[in-house]
Amino acid sequence: MTTKTTRRTPGPKNKDRLFTLQVFLVSGPVAAKFARKNRRISRTIQIRGRQTLEDLHAAIFDAFDREEEHLYEFQIGGKGPMDPAAKRYGLDMTGNPFADKADSADASKASIASLGLKAGDVFGYWFDFGDDWWHQVNVVAVDGEISPGKYPRVVERVGQSPPQYPDIDL
Repeated sequence: MTTKTTRRTPGPKNKDRLFTLQVFLVSGPVAAKFARKNRRISRTIQIRGRQTLEDLHAAIFDAFDREEEHLYEFQIGGKGPMDPAAKRYGLDMTGNPFADKADSADASKASIASLGLKAGDVFGYWFDFGDDWWHQVNVVAVDGEISPGKYPRVVERVGQSPPQYPDIDL
């Protein structure tokens, strides 16, 4: 009996990868009573590298049970949320005379893989520029193997989702 040796050849450079991201709610208009019951609120999301920051926004929106869309922004390449040195990605504001077009890149055109993220990286996500829901996103893993199924998907939930518009108590 002979044993056949199989040599693995590297895949194409543009091979899709799977990113596992842990999204923590850092701050927002959370009622004190709710915060006491939910000391940590996070969602772990898996997303394909070919998907965009806009897709990630939609996944976070759904994962935190949001009801109403608002402006959002990702800050990539800094040290986390609110880092002024980070590159900003948001909605395409073409045609908006009040938008600073040089200030933010289009989230719908930025694939996750194009951001150069690796395990251990951290970036920020800001939702609703009035209520200021701030999130920290930790890159947990970047894998070459992708299981069949629909992505992005939530693989872990910690804590309840706070209401998007809570009755603030003291």
